[in-house]
Amino acid sequence: MDSDDTELYRDITEWAHDTPTWVQHLAEAWTEAGLLFFGGLFAVAWWRARRDTSHAFAIAFLAPLATALAYVCSEVLKSAVTEERPCRAVAGAVSPLVACPPTGDWSFPSNHATIAGAAAVALALTRRVLLAVTAPLALLMAFSRVFVGVHYPHDVAAGLLLGALVAVVAIRLGTRPATRLTEAMRGSSRPTATWFAGRP
Repeated sequence: MDSDDTELYRDITEWAHDTPTWVQHLAEAWTEAGLLFFGGLFAVAWWRARRDTSHAFAIAFLAPLATALAYVCSEVLKSAVTEERPCRAVAGAVSPLVACPPTGDWSFPSNHATIAGAAAVALALTRRVLLAVTAPLALLMAFSRVFVGVHYPHDVAAGLLLGALVAVVAIRLGTRPATRLTEAMRGSSRPTATWFAGRP
């Protein structure tokens, strides 16, 4: 493990223990609530896209799927790297603010950061203006995972990059077939299909 990364982990977690209790609780809550928030943004993007072009709807439809794919890629990489969590591996580090995940729940890359990176980019691809909201939220979620003591800084940096890359590639490759599917659903005689895909 890089000594600079370990020292940065120590610095952040020690600082976390010096912050007010409400800040610690907010960070603990955001590490999980942030996932729900991104889920809500996906739902809003889908609903708005129902009255947009088929191309725009296809991207909104693919956004959560691309994020799910990024999560799967993160899990595969975790299983290959098998890096121990810093809350167990860093000798003399302060205790984490949340329970240290069990052995076998590896550290690299951070799933939360991967999901956040993928969601931020995928949502921005639905509407560019959203990047001003999603990027800071993704960075905050990634940082919170180090703040609460369950990831190294390089875990979350890699997760953000992995998520963003998978989202871009998945949406770019999937947009054309998803657009054709959208057009077929919008022209369908089945009410469920037309309700789901909407009409411009």
